[in-house]
This record gives sequence, structure tokens and C-alpha cells, in this order.
Amino acid sequence: MLTTDFVTGAPNWLDLGSPDTAASAEFYSGVFGWDFQSAGPESGGYGFFQKGGRTVAALGALTDEGANPAWTVYFQTPDADATAKAVEQAGGTVRVAAFDVMDAGRMACLTDPGGAEFSVWQPASTKGLEQTSQEDSLCWAELHAKDVPAALSFYRSLFGWRSQEMEAPGMTYTVLSTAEGDQQEATFGGLATAQEGMEPRWIPYFAVADADATTGRARERGGSVLMPPADVPGVGRIAWLSDAHGAPFAVLKPAPQMA
Repeated sequence: MLTTDFVTGAPNWLDLGSPDTAASAEFYSGVFGWDFQSAGPESGGYGFFQKGGRTVAALGALTDEGANPAWTVYFQTPDADATAKAVEQAGGTVRVAAFDVMDAGRMACLTDPGGAEFSVWQPASTKGLEQTSQEDSLCWAELHAKDVPAALSFYRSLFGWRSQEMEAPGMTYTVLSTAEGDQQEATFGGLATAQEGMEPRWIPYFAVADADATTGRARERGGSVLMPPADVPGVGRIAWLSDAHGAPFAVLKPAPQMA
């Protein structure tokens, strides 16, 4: 289960790159009831999505030419520089070398060998998200890769992740856990084969009270339904969506045993 007791390799931050931050803030406020709080005049428009006063994600302007709107999942590391070096040595790419974010922490922007983008966060004064696995907050991170064994080997070399395969309708799904603690309790995400025509990417899942109602709110605000709400036995009711600028994300109404 994804918690805010962050350990090495756990998702500990999440942000959205948008071509219009004001419009994105309005979209997600309407879908999840989030408030947007600016990080200040020196932040370049970056700020925090909050639910009940707790940070659940962040939002910033796209800065790279040609970059597509997207959510980026960050994973905890004790040493952002060392992780970036390890990514290069394992065949990945360092898009942005490790740098300090004021006194908050140190980060690097990376791409795995399969082409999926992610980042790492080395905490200082900002430890990470303040709320996870509750309604309208991050509850799962899922990687879609063209070569699942290669992707698993790469991330395991970085973070020591453990894995367990489970059979799902028409596919084998790999459940990911951090290296610390009970394996089932340390699960935070999954790994699946990217569908035909889909680029390798990390997809954030947000827990919701009603996947159908959330899908409706997203559609009403200009978002798209990539996969309509559907029940997954033993998991819950899932929908894949994209926001008004095309950034994909998913929502999950957990099954009672997962709540």
C-alpha cells in the first residue's frame, strides 16, 4: 500500500507539466475538488494541489520545447546524483542532471531504457506528498513497458524493488514492492505490457469514491475517456482518462478488501 512513510524506491512526489497551469488547476479542482496553492513568486508558476489542506500532487508549466502534457512520478532516493549515474550506466537517459530545489530537496529527471520518463526526489525539508491512498489522492503507480522483464531488471538495479506476478484477464501483471518491510504491505504499483500504439509511460492512479462520477466530471470539463469504467475482480472499478490538455491518468474505486 502506498503510504507517506516513504522509503527508498517508493513514489514520494507527483507533478503535472501543463501548457496552461491556470486551466489545469481549474480542471482538477472540478474533477477531484483540489485546491491549488502557488509555491511563491520565485517558483516560476509551480505550485501544489491540496485536498483538505494536504498536498496530494503538484503542478508546473511545461518548459521543454516539444514536451507533451504529462504526469511525472518521482521515486525516493537517498542520493539523486548516484541514482542518475546508475540510470546512465544501465542504459537510461538523464534528461535533467541532479539539482537542488531551494532547501526542499534534490531531484533529477530521468528516462528508462524503454523510453518511460520518471524523476527521483532526495528529500530535505520537503519529505514528499502529504496524503496518499485516500480519496482523491495517489494510490498506485503503473508502468506500461514494451519489454517487461527488461524494465523490471532496470528498476530493480536502481531501487531493489521486489515483484510478484499475478494473472489478470488476458495478461500477466507484475505487482511492485519496495525493498523494505513485508512485501504485500510494501506494494505501491505495477508493471504491464504497453498496448499496441501506446508509448511506454508511468500512469498515476487516484483513489476515488465513485469512478463513474469522476469520469463524468472529467468529460464535462473537456477531458477524454481512454478506457471507460470497468470492474477488475479483486481490485476495484477503474477508468483511464486524460485531462483537457491530453495528460493521461487513471482513477480507482478500490474493492472493499483493498480500501
